Amino acid sequence: QVQLVESGGGLVQAGGSLRLSCAASGRTFSRDAMGWFRQVPGKEREFVAAIIWSGAGTYYEDSVKGRFTISRDNAKNAVYLQMNSLKPEDTAVYYCATGATAARLTNLTVDYWGRGTQVTVSS
Repeated sequence: QVQLVESGGGLVQAGGSLRLSCAASGRTFSRDAMGWFRQVPGKEREFVAAIIWSGAGTYYEDSVKGRFTISRDNAKNAVYLQMNSLKPEDTAVYYCATGATAARLTNLTVDYWGRGTQVTVSS
């Protein structure tokens, strides 16, 4: 069993920054990838970013490229999402998740979900 706990969400003004954290516990070594997703009521949950634990590969949704940066701390089993130049359209509940590969995460094929953290960007 893997447990994921997100933190760092909150209310920010457009153009501001926020840093999300995801702490993983349990048997995580069998999952090589971790990613961030977001969902707005009435919309499909969408992929945001992913990172490979065993390598340097990172992947981003086109709309967040250049604004968001995903990083990891393998010793802490933690993944972070630095969000800059936030826009109201970034408002959503953000979830972290584990998966076997980045490709699977991109396709929303997820092994474990966190419970999410709310990000609200005001205009």
